[in-house]
Amino acid sequence: MPIPNTRSTQRQIEKALIIGVEFYNREELLSIEGSLDELDLLARTAGIDVIGRVSQKLEHPNPKTFIGKGKVEEITAIAEDMNSDLIIFDDELTPRHQRELEAIFDEKIRVIDRTALILDIFAQHASTREGSLQVELAQYEYRLPRLTRAWTHLARQAGGVGGRSGVGGVGLRGPGETQLEVDRRDIRRRISFLKNELEKVRAHRQRHRIRRQRSRIPVIALVGYTNAGKSTLLNCLADSDVYVADQLFATLDPTTRRVTLPDGNPVLFTDTVGFIQKLPTTLVAAFRATLEEISEANLLLHVLDINHINVHSQAKAVYQTLEEIGANHIPVITVFNKIDLLKDPKAVRESIFQFDNSVAISALKQIAIDDLLSKIQEQLFENYASVEIFLPYNEGGLISMFHEQGMINRIEHIDGGVNIAGKIPGRFLSLFKEFENTKSD
Repeated sequence: MPIPNTRSTQRQIEKALIIGVEFYNREELLSIEGSLDELDLLARTAGIDVIGRVSQKLEHPNPKTFIGKGKVEEITAIAEDMNSDLIIFDDELTPRHQRELEAIFDEKIRVIDRTALILDIFAQHASTREGSLQVELAQYEYRLPRLTRAWTHLARQAGGVGGRSGVGGVGLRGPGETQLEVDRRDIRRRISFLKNELEKVRAHRQRHRIRRQRSRIPVIALVGYTNAGKSTLLNCLADSDVYVADQLFATLDPTTRRVTLPDGNPVLFTDTVGFIQKLPTTLVAAFRATLEEISEANLLLHVLDINHINVHSQAKAVYQTLEEIGANHIPVITVFNKIDLLKDPKAVRESIFQFDNSVAISALKQIAIDDLLSKIQEQLFENYASVEIFLPYNEGGLISMFHEQGMINRIEHIDGGVNIAGKIPGRFLSLFKEFENTKSD
């Protein structure tokens, strides 16, 4: 099975069975049915027709086939009866599971897992060089340990940017070297090339962030579960035209827009890739440069679809990802979106009461946007404190923090340290108290 081409525009519609397993000793964010509903939507986003679903409860995964032997036989019969082309597992399969299941189905029916499906969606939606590089790296790192003899000449088939630069095509075999070994070597070479390219992207993004920090304009990152309405909200706030679609992972590449708050202060809003439960670790690693846009922000807007039946589980998935990328220390405003679709207005109050620092809006209908902007303004500026301090050079961490988190009005380098006059968020005020008198605005 070749890695999907990131530029593919036409593809045959495949029919798939989706398979979920509920483990007795494992706590999941979503119920088995909720998770399979999400997998169904992922499959349809990828252009796959879901024709049925099968679930099983287990103590632990079967070491050979992930699910039980009897369930494998049941799925085989159903798949043949329904002329299924594809079987999609809701959990990530190990390389051994993948090999055993493919052997059972004898290549008549392809077997993939949730991770492979998400990678395929990302490949379809990557529209820039950076996005394509990130997706291709994630694909290769996922596929390498699963490589079998059926995967030949992958370096010529793999999707990516600008042909196969960095791979050099399939190399000549040495004495006794199999095609599988050649493919593995070429894939490792391609992975190394992609990582080097993405380090250049990361360095470029870092230079941009440093320039933004010097401009002292606060950065607000829009985060949330995929399809919660982040891009619609950015379009509403910035009067822009970021691509919006009612599907998962409609946009992958970060988009930044400048917005002026009601008090005249400028801010930068950055929209990033949506989160999802069981987000593949290969994607988190490959999208590190993009996700750093979140971890460097001054404020997060956590956008939630207030109508979604699993809204609280989706919120937990977002918090888990924020912790994973080191962004769980940043202040958060919870934004309940799509209130225009609510049948019961009381649900707004109930949801807001369960989350601190929250607001309910409709980005599409532009309802309560002024309330959101006021809350952002309050969080960023009205909670700042004016300070005049002297920081010795051996307090380099605090000096860096002031540059990154504060707003410097005046700075003077003298013997032994720096005099700084400016504003710092109230949550950091205690760190600077011993270095000078502090007064509130």
